[in-house]
Amino acid sequence: MKKLIATLVVSALLLTGCGSGGLSKASEKSFVSGSGAAIVIKPADRQSAPDISGETLAGATYTIDKSKVTVINIWASWCAPCRAEAPIFQDFATKNSDIKFLGILTRDNVSAARSFTQRFNITYPTLVDDSLILKFRGALTPNAIPTTLILDSNGRIAARISGATTVAGLRKVLEVVAGAPLHG
Repeated sequence: MKKLIATLVVSALLLTGCGSGGLSKASEKSFVSGSGAAIVIKPADRQSAPDISGETLAGATYTIDKSKVTVINIWASWCAPCRAEAPIFQDFATKNSDIKFLGILTRDNVSAARSFTQRFNITYPTLVDDSLILKFRGALTPNAIPTTLILDSNGRIAARISGATTVAGLRKVLEVVAGAPLHG
């Protein structure tokens, strides 16, 4: 019974996170981008990202390359903000080949997720094991659906956007982490 209650509480927190976020009052450099709160960690304070690998929607095995700036988007096909931001991520992925993009599917089924990626022409991989999210515990933990985590080119967790992002918001965070202007 306790496990059921705990699961319901965590689910409720994640679902309420599907809305808009506010400005974080953390010691890190913080700002609001669109409707999602963004936190960028100073390079000296960044923690190593966990090893992330698993099966993709396409049935292949994918392992994160920690030597590249990587955008990890945690999403579900039923999440309206996820649908709104999907074209943004695909556009950035297409125009910025030096940055890797990866999805992690959460609380969804593979069939619906495949339809989602076809509808939005998503070409970057999505992992289907949402237990991978737990590997970020103790760092910038994904705390909403959607959540976007950005790893720097040294394999460290550099930023988190809680909730949906915008073109301007994603660009601003990525340019800080990558240290260079982006295309798109």
